[in-house]
Amino acid sequence: MPTHRESRFAERTRNHQPTTTGGQLVTFSHVGDEEGQVATRGREKPAPPPIGVLAVGAVTSCPTGHPAYAQSLPRNARSAAVARRLVRTALTVWGLDSLTENATLVITELVSNAVDHSRLPSVRVIVSRPLTNRVRVGVVDRSRTVPILRADADGDSLRGRGLVLVDALAEEWGTELYRWGKQVWAELKEDEA
Repeated sequence: MPTHRESRFAERTRNHQPTTTGGQLVTFSHVGDEEGQVATRGREKPAPPPIGVLAVGAVTSCPTGHPAYAQSLPRNARSAAVARRLVRTALTVWGLDSLTENATLVITELVSNAVDHSRLPSVRVIVSRPLTNRVRVGVVDRSRTVPILRADADGDSLRGRGLVLVDALAEEWGTELYRWGKQVWAELKEDEA
């Protein structure tokens, strides 16, 4: 008979399908934050389901859906290179190589924003595949400050244009707020042949 703890774990993970990354199970959760708010370019939509919980055991790969590839990284500029590598790996495995250039640019901007504006020493990069021709990249940090698209970015400035680039390259992007922080995400769509 399962213990109370095992029963709670089974209950929380019932609808989650973990995936592998090179033999390593990678899942991520915001358990307890299911009521998170989602804002996307001025319109509200329901928050997505929690992504999963850390587990160990036999795993099957899922072509779409949560969970996906995720990695915690130090909050420094060098983490952008690791995030780009994670995005390239996921897109190659999923056969979405045509999205690589734009997705790596987008994740670089999202990581850069988190490095500049977060308050704890690490960030979490997440790459998921909500649909067969769509990828979602996101960066989770502990700041609740929502990024703002600045339409008046100074053309001579080297800074302040990251979200303009994200807005131009992504099909849609937004921010999910949690009690303890946020996830800034962007979805890119592969053109149909």
